Amino acid sequence: MSQQVKSKDGTAIAYDKSGEGPAVVIVGGVVGDRSQQAGVAELLAKDFTVFNFDRRAHGESGDTPPYAVEREIEDIDAVIHAAGGSAFVYGTSGPGVLALHAAAGAPGARMKKLAIWEPPFVIDGSRPKVRSDYKAHLTSLLKEGRRGDMVEAFFTEAVGMPAQFVAQMRQAPWWSGQEALAHTTIYDATMMGDYSLPRAELGRVKVTTVIIDGGMSSWLTKSADEVASALPKGQRRTLAGQQHNVDPAVIAPALVEFFKS
Repeated sequence: MSQQVKSKDGTAIAYDKSGEGPAVVIVGGVVGDRSQQAGVAELLAKDFTVFNFDRRAHGESGDTPPYAVEREIEDIDAVIHAAGGSAFVYGTSGPGVLALHAAAGAPGARMKKLAIWEPPFVIDGSRPKVRSDYKAHLTSLLKEGRRGDMVEAFFTEAVGMPAQFVAQMRQAPWWSGQEALAHTTIYDATMMGDYSLPRAELGRVKVTTVIIDGGMSSWLTKSADEVASALPKGQRRTLAGQQHNVDPAVIAPALVEFFKS
């Protein structure tokens, strides 16, 4: 049964709480709800008390306009407060970048340790850049009611999937669920900016942080390398053979080892 905590602006943030032990907060959810990380949460719950929450505008959480990255940082703070005031934190992909933003301005004791899976920064030359008007393009599509095209733009522009592959995805039965959350791609675009590495901000992250990749995408490996090198207490790990949609049975033991070390 889900629980709720109120963020600083009054927005209700829904989460599942499971397990026993030190607190772990999972920051996930890209064009989807907290069920995306349910498998990892279940495995971590054998060793930790896990707080797996819906980002604002996702799943059962509320949404209070206008959007600002600072509101999502406050959401993480609210969940950590519900977890007892401090916690280990695991962030995946784009939401992992959100966790890094939160860590850059958070007191060191609030996040005990931070683990990030494949942060999607585009390092020079590692892959084509995201189009300069990407966010404006999404906003225009939303005004026209073209939610499916928004999701397609996210997968082709931000994720870098081949257009023909995404065209096939649009025929899948789960695509309508993606369209329902299409407006959140604008939120993620706001958070990622031009997808370049925020080196100065990363330099303000004081918590010990491991950046993990699967070694299957050269541009994400390059991003992981650069993020780790920019962090004052950065570490690197590769879970060889893992796609971006990492297997919970592979990432969970790595997280347990890191958080317990």
